Amino acid sequence: MTTDGCVFCRIAARELDASVVLESATVLAFLDADPVTPGHVLVVPRAHLPTLADLDEDIAAEMFLVARSVAGALRQSSLRCDGVNLFYADGEAAFQEVLHSHLHVFPRFEGDGFTIEAGWGSNPQRSELDAHAAEIRAALEGGP
Repeated sequence: MTTDGCVFCRIAARELDASVVLESATVLAFLDADPVTPGHVLVVPRAHLPTLADLDEDIAAEMFLVARSVAGALRQSSLRCDGVNLFYADGEAAFQEVLHSHLHVFPRFEGDGFTIEAGWGSNPQRSELDAHAAEIRAALEGGP
């Protein structure tokens, strides 16, 4: 299934140009047109699957395996790459700008300019962590 207005569907259908690095029958990996760093790759399903929940296990696994291969290739390439970030935004609140599942793979190096401005962590009490864990376990088990 494709959506005509979706830029990633149009890339997968070869209606728009992209610098493809790897492709299969179900997944396409290509350079981001607005990269965080040189070599920034997007791994997308060919089918229009907007959210993480829309991915079946096989496609999700293939996306991660492709990302892993791309990360290894980045480290072996002549591009500057001292580390690699994988980033998946699921939903607009998580800064998903294109509503088609995509996994970012981008090389990192000291001074590359990429930051996570809000910082990390809020140092909750163990009781709050335990309560959250219980809620997530219940949801995994099909509970409320």
